[in-house]
Amino acid sequence: MKRNRKTALALSLGLVLGAATSAFAQPTVNLTLKDAIRMAFEKNLDLKVELYNPAMAEADIRRNLGIYDPLLTLGFNYERSNSSNFLTFRSQPIDQVTANAGVSQLLPTGTVVGVTAQSGWISNSAKYYSNAVDLTLQQPLLKGFGQETTDLAINVSRFTKGETMNVFRTRLSDTVAKVRNDYFQLYNLIEVLEVRRTSLALAKRILQDDQGRVKAGVLPAYELLNSEFQVATREKQVIDAERAVRDQMDVLRVELQLPATAEIVVADQPYRGSFNTSEQEAVQDALGNRPELATQRDVIKINDLQQRVAKTQTLPDLTLNASVGTGGFDRRFLRGMEKTATIDEPSWGVGLQFSYPLGNRAAENDYIRKKLALEQAQTQLHNLESAVVRDVKAALRLVAASYTQLDVTARGRAYAEDRLRAFQKRHDVGLATTKDVFDVENDLVAAKGNQIQAVVDYNNSITQLWRATGEILDQEGISVTDTDADHLYQKMK
Repeated sequence: MKRNRKTALALSLGLVLGAATSAFAQPTVNLTLKDAIRMAFEKNLDLKVELYNPAMAEADIRRNLGIYDPLLTLGFNYERSNSSNFLTFRSQPIDQVTANAGVSQLLPTGTVVGVTAQSGWISNSAKYYSNAVDLTLQQPLLKGFGQETTDLAINVSRFTKGETMNVFRTRLSDTVAKVRNDYFQLYNLIEVLEVRRTSLALAKRILQDDQGRVKAGVLPAYELLNSEFQVATREKQVIDAERAVRDQMDVLRVELQLPATAEIVVADQPYRGSFNTSEQEAVQDALGNRPELATQRDVIKINDLQQRVAKTQTLPDLTLNASVGTGGFDRRFLRGMEKTATIDEPSWGVGLQFSYPLGNRAAENDYIRKKLALEQAQTQLHNLESAVVRDVKAALRLVAASYTQLDVTARGRAYAEDRLRAFQKRHDVGLATTKDVFDVENDLVAAKGNQIQAVVDYNNSITQLWRATGEILDQEGISVTDTDADHLYQKMK
């Protein structure tokens, strides 16, 4: 009965292992770390979604530049009125038809210049034709004066586009860091699987040796129970390790949009060399490279620009209005046109328009609010810089500690291997039990796992440092410019 249970257990484990083996018999993808990052950059849907924001910001820039588009106006008007004759006390209808065309242009100083041509026909007791061409100018002298005020919306939209690109860089940096960690995690799990398989092979060999010794009568039969239990335990550990590998492959398949049946082979080994950089250099790199800081600096530029413009809005509204023109009035249409062209009846005018709200509370408090927003943004930048410096220092300490751990785990593995060899020799001559050998072998498996994990942790700490200093994209050879999203805008035109 016991033998039947053992046979059933072995058969079930064999079926599971066979299923796991067949699951791995799939098309193979030899994946390098650089290829994995490239695929994430090209195929990650979250990144594609984020790239639409700079494209929309580019549309905002082009829209705001539309204030400099010339404005064309056309008009046609017909009017009938009645005029009373004081001599006859009779009302007389007056018909008037007017057509006009004009174009105006905004200049960076806030000046609006325009030219208007007008032609009309008046019919009462007689018929007359009128024509006129006027050149007008409106120039704000205090409130609203200057290119900075005129271009406010344009400059804000440009800074906003920079913000959206920095958000994209942040998302891309996070994606690259995650791909690196997931790639080395797969390496970790594959190495652990190999350790588990080696441990299983050793357990099977010990079981085979114990079976021979039991037959020879030099080992009690109950010792086989421990060996069989250890083999079954290690077979279960192999199954669990294979499942973990398959699960991690699924993670990378989804991240990189790989075929669902592809088996991933990790082509690159983790870095094991020393990593030397000074704290001062790392902090300077972080303060200059972190996209979060660049985003906050753009916010400060926007607030600074807005508060300067808000200050000018507290001034009185004083506008210079000037015009110069020529016209013609005649019973004959062509004669009226001739008078207009030869400037027989010139006209001109100049004036000032002043307005100022008593108290001016709206403009004054808007300016105060903009100053408060600027100080708030500057305080937020200082807070972010402090957090970045703290992150860099912590990342540097983690790299140093992780590198030291490489040596510690390597020594631990070497010690565990020597100890296992010693116990195997003692077991061969009957000075150590099977349980002793398996206990020591378990220590070796743990030591190998610690060493593998230490290598992965060291590479993850480097990734974390690169993320903290903002140089992870440069380290992976990825360049992002402010025009990378413009093709999406052009595609919609």
